[in-house]
Amino acid sequence: MPLSASVIRLPRSLQHRLEAATSAFMNLQPGRIIDFTRPLGEEALLRPDSVSWRVCKNPLALFIGGIAAVILELAEPAVRAGVWEHSSFRKNPVGRLQRTGLAAMATVYGARSVSEPMIAGVVRMHERITGQTAAGLPYAASDGQLLDWVQATATFGFAEAYCRYVEPLSQAEYDALYREGGSASRLYGALGAPRSIVESKMLFHSMRDRLEPSPVVFEFLQIMSEARAFPRPLRWMQGMMVRAAVEVIPCWVRERLGLTAHFGLRARETWIVKLAGTLSDRIVLSESPAVQSCVRLGLPATHLYSS
Repeated sequence: MPLSASVIRLPRSLQHRLEAATSAFMNLQPGRIIDFTRPLGEEALLRPDSVSWRVCKNPLALFIGGIAAVILELAEPAVRAGVWEHSSFRKNPVGRLQRTGLAAMATVYGARSVSEPMIAGVVRMHERITGQTAAGLPYAASDGQLLDWVQATATFGFAEAYCRYVEPLSQAEYDALYREGGSASRLYGALGAPRSIVESKMLFHSMRDRLEPSPVVFEFLQIMSEARAFPRPLRWMQGMMVRAAVEVIPCWVRERLGLTAHFGLRARETWIVKLAGTLSDRIVLSESPAVQSCVRLGLPATHLYSS
């Protein structure tokens, strides 16, 4: 079958490096590998014609949107304490990014017999995480309100990054993204996660008095700028992508956190990020969960890249 006219053919050496980087990123360690090509024919939580499948295939949108989501999570004191005190972000940022990325990919693309047990494992882990915020207030990672915020920030980050740097999304597509996340949100315990862009805006508005500045936010940005998360040929772009994530954050949140213009994109960088986002939406990586999941369902590898 001929490739879609929207697909970009890369030089063989660069294609090989990107395939290797994708494979390494998704295969963490023995016992933690997820084979997105199996079981053959088994459906995921979401259909391959969903907006989520189209958006989440884009690696730059995922990176930028994921960084934006974590910034928003770290702005909430209880979530910040849980993430910073009970994860390996500071010691092993790339490993933590890998685990988070793998969980997100399994949730969207993984076969149900794979994704549902994985989500159940995350829920069990959350049930063991408790503590106190810097202000001495108790928190639990299994708290429904905190889970709602985490789920909302993830959808917000991916949607805004894709819309801003890859391809504009209509309000109907935004609503579809939030609605499609409903089944996974319920499995994670986020029963009140937004189901539309209107509900998302309402949740953000309700969080105005809870979000607060913290040195942790700036430490996180520095870590993600310096960690070796991108393959070597593209590492020069990494800091730029972190700054692109800051641009995605709502203005009032940036002001509250002290994220001045210095932390955003430099002059003439926006077009570079948009070009990279558009191009990455047309590069088929056979090792990516999106492509492998299409193969699992008997669809062409280029299914999500059709013009």
